[in-house]
Amino acid sequence: MKIVVLDGYTLNPGDLSWDGLKQIGDVTIYDRTPVDIIVERAAGAEIVFTNKTPLNKEVINQLPTLKYIGVLATGYNVVDTEAAKENGVIVTNIPGYGTDSVAQMVFALLLELCHHVQFHSEMVRQGKWSQSVDFCYWDYPLVELAGKTMGIIGFGNIGRKVADIATAFGMKIIGYDTFKTDQSHRNNFIWADVNQLLEESDVISLHCPLFPETKGLINKERLQLMKSTAFLLNTSRGPVIVDSDLAEALNNGTIAGAGIDVLSVEPPSKDNPLFSAKNCIITPHIAWATKEARTRLMGIAINNLMTFLNGNPVNVVN
Repeated sequence: MKIVVLDGYTLNPGDLSWDGLKQIGDVTIYDRTPVDIIVERAAGAEIVFTNKTPLNKEVINQLPTLKYIGVLATGYNVVDTEAAKENGVIVTNIPGYGTDSVAQMVFALLLELCHHVQFHSEMVRQGKWSQSVDFCYWDYPLVELAGKTMGIIGFGNIGRKVADIATAFGMKIIGYDTFKTDQSHRNNFIWADVNQLLEESDVISLHCPLFPETKGLINKERLQLMKSTAFLLNTSRGPVIVDSDLAEALNNGTIAGAGIDVLSVEPPSKDNPLFSAKNCIITPHIAWATKEARTRLMGIAINNLMTFLNGNPVNVVN
């Protein structure tokens, strides 16, 4: 059985092992695959794994031996799932592997916005504290989270984990999701629509998947609903936010700050307006990428393939 991994470097830059996959079949692993040679590299394969290498209808139609596509991520919009289904190809994804890591990153971003730890560390190194006439020194407003409200858009596994951590900080929670799970165990929680959530929250954290209805969900009009003191966090998908609208809102003081791990185009162009926006922390899509999370991802990917080969596929998205 021929197995091809089209872009394995992101998952495994060298600190994990592919041995579990190699025990299943004849495996060829490419670090990255340019779009124009996808068909060439996947030719003759029954199993193809991809992270961000696109498998559209044209590509899938040229791979007659293909039986299975394993997406090495939770989001699977890189695959034309309908075309795969038409060709009898099963597509699976990897849910749940990064819940703890992504939730942790949410608060890394949020706490940096609240305390500007790196900025103040640099000020100390530059001598600002040494020059201070007072015993302490700060040059940014400092924010306490206790008693404030966190609005969470997308209340799946990650959204609920973020709510748990926010509760430990003493925050109140407003949730929005198209599917409302039972949250009766939370005494600090209410459901609301998106607009109410934006109006009433001090911190908004995005955890919704990228669908046509969520693309551009946070735009100029919705940003104007937010408090001028509010922070916006995005560790979900970049296109959920209109980058230029967020940059304008930050520069105009419509909102107080943003912490984002994803952008609408990745890698971004050098002229992305958020690069020069006020009080905007940007990290390069790393919330998912702890070694622990990637190890879980690898294990789930192998299990997905094994269950498919045994005739009982799991995590099927088509």
